[in-house]
Amino acid sequence: MNIYFACSITGGRQFETVYQSITQTLLESGHEVPTAHLAEADVIDLENIVNARDIYTRDVNWIQACDALIAEVSTPSHGVGYEVAYALGIGKPVLCCFQAGQKVSKMITGNSHKNLQVVSYADVNQAVNFVQEFLYTLKRSL
Repeated sequence: MNIYFACSITGGRQFETVYQSITQTLLESGHEVPTAHLAEADVIDLENIVNARDIYTRDVNWIQACDALIAEVSTPSHGVGYEVAYALGIGKPVLCCFQAGQKVSKMITGNSHKNLQVVSYADVNQAVNFVQEFLYTLKRSL
């Protein structure tokens, strides 16, 4: 499957190891992840060389082409919120996961959209398990 992975870039990188574990698991499972580079430590340098309009166009095209969007939402991010809403608006299944105890926008946690699943994880292994379960369920429904 083609999976759009979303995570905070400019809002903070304290969950970078979780981002990396999720994208690594997706790639090792044979999924296409055009945004896998977002999990890398040098992502800010990579994204700084592309102008804002090009990033917007690129990312919207990737969301339109994806089978599902998976977002790590422990760190607040305008961009991730936009991507989640955009994906839901065009009918994509979305998984939002966040570390237990983190304050997450009620626009995410309070959203009852039928294509949205929101989960809280205790550790990176549980986050990866939630991602795998989400994709397994999604694959069975296709």
